Amino acid sequence: MWTRKVSEGGAGAALRGAYLHGFASSSLSRKGVHLARFLAPRGIDLALPDLNHPSFAELTYTGALAGFDRLDGELRARGGFRWRLIGSSMGGYLAARWAELHPERVERLLLLCPGFAPGSRWGDLVGAEAFARWQREGSLALPDGRGIPTPVWWRFVEDARSHPATPDVPCPTHIVHGRNDAVVPFESSLAYARGRGRVSLEAVDDGHDLAASLAAIERAALRLFDL
Repeated sequence: MWTRKVSEGGAGAALRGAYLHGFASSSLSRKGVHLARFLAPRGIDLALPDLNHPSFAELTYTGALAGFDRLDGELRARGGFRWRLIGSSMGGYLAARWAELHPERVERLLLLCPGFAPGSRWGDLVGAEAFARWQREGSLALPDGRGIPTPVWWRFVEDARSHPATPDVPCPTHIVHGRNDAVVPFESSLAYARGRGRVSLEAVDDGHDLAASLAAIERAALRLFDL
C-alpha cells in the first residue's frame, strides 16, 4: 500500500490510495486495475478492495461501507494516515459517503460518474415491472461482476433509501462525468457541484463506463496524487 508523509496532515500523518468499484463489479474492475497499473510505475500502490460484503447477492450500501471500514481499521492499526479515494458509479457515491462519515480520514476524492441518489434511481434502472417484482418477490436476478445472473435481495434498495441522496463531502473533490451517461444522468453531478466550493466537475463526451475517457481519468488521478 502506498504511503507517504504529508505536511498538511500534521506530524506523522500519511496518505493512502484506494479505488472503490461500482455495482456489479469487484476488485477486478477494469478501470480500477487500469489505474493501479498506471500509477504503480509512479510509486503509487492503489488498493482495490472488494466491496461486495457479505456477497453480491446480499450487498447493501451499509455493508459496502462496513467492508471499507474493516480495511481502514486494519491499515490504521499500522500507523496514522489519510485516504485519497477514487470511486466509480456506486463506488463514487460510497467514497463520498465514507468521507462524509469519516471526514478526518480522507484527504481528497476523485469521483467517476458518481451514483448519487441511490435510493430513488433503481426503479428507473431496472424498469417499473422488474422493480415491482423485486419488491414483491424479495430478490431480482442481476448480472454480477462476471456477468452471471445473481438474485440480489430487496434489502439492497431498502438500505439505499436509508442513506442521504447527496453526501456532503468534507474535502476537495473532483468529478469526471460523461455527458452521454444513460445510467447516472450528467445533470446529477452538475447539480451536485453547484454551490459546493470544494467540488469541481469535468464533463467529457462519453457514457457511463468512461471507456473513451481514460486519458482524462489518468490526468485527474495524477492531480489527485500530486504527480
